[in-house]
Amino acid sequence: MNAQPLPEPQDRPARLTVGVVGAGRVGPALAASLRLAGHRPVAASGVSDASVRRAAALLPEVPVVPPSEVLARAELVLLTVPDDALPELIAGLTETGAVRPGQLLVHTSGRYGVSVLEPALRAGALPLALHPVMTFTGTSVDVQRLAGCSFGVTAPEELRLAAEALVIEMGGEPEWIAEESRPLYHAALAIGANHLTTLVAQSLELLRGSGVEAPDRMLGPLLGAALDNALRSGDAALTGPVARGDAGTVAAHVAELRRHAPHAVAGYLAMARTTADRALAHGLLKPELAEDLLGVLSDVTDARGRGGSES
Repeated sequence: MNAQPLPEPQDRPARLTVGVVGAGRVGPALAASLRLAGHRPVAASGVSDASVRRAAALLPEVPVVPPSEVLARAELVLLTVPDDALPELIAGLTETGAVRPGQLLVHTSGRYGVSVLEPALRAGALPLALHPVMTFTGTSVDVQRLAGCSFGVTAPEELRLAAEALVIEMGGEPEWIAEESRPLYHAALAIGANHLTTLVAQSLELLRGSGVEAPDRMLGPLLGAALDNALRSGDAALTGPVARGDAGTVAAHVAELRRHAPHAVAGYLAMARTTADRALAHGLLKPELAEDLLGVLSDVTDARGRGGSES
């Protein structure tokens, strides 16, 4: 996927001083990317030692100062704190008079649109929600990964061109998300990315337990092909014992997991039931086989009374 061309000069924001409130994994990488586009990072805030080190690595010579001082120095402020901390941060900055009229306030939360910035909007700030659809490591590799990365963007109509320009300058591609759709959009990404990491880590763990010496090398080609097929074909890419209706194999899986990895049973059952439902709905799983399969899943659930979890 190729990054979009830069907007015409009249649609691009002026070169701005940039501040970062919350020097976690995201903020310094975005500020470093904006610096490559000609903007000038001038201040960052961070509490933990890791945050300070991260800011020093990605934003050398940029001072680490309190959040109010970041806002005092910057025309464009990146608010890159955890989702649950964002409303309180915005309220606090606004109540203390740190927010200035005409200041661009950009948060990177997937959950929220621009309504969370309402207190700052009343103080005259210009609100943008720019959520990079990427996992971050907190290292310089993140700046490279922004090339072609989608951003979930929510902005007032009069700021859409500015939002689009900032995203494109960071190498990203804007995808417009309606304010009311942000929670669903974010839930979808969590299912696809966060849960995928959990599933892969659990698969690696179980393969090690079965004696495989290099589970990463074993899984790499398989998962790469599965991801590619799923992105291309959706449910039609389903394979494996659940999609085939191999109830005996699924029952054997559950029995082995109960014996060797009881902590993995609940997740296996939940995913098996969801996979069976989707395979049946899309005509991949024959109804007569689905009955036996769902019967197995129901039996192992009822046997424990808690969805297959171990006490």
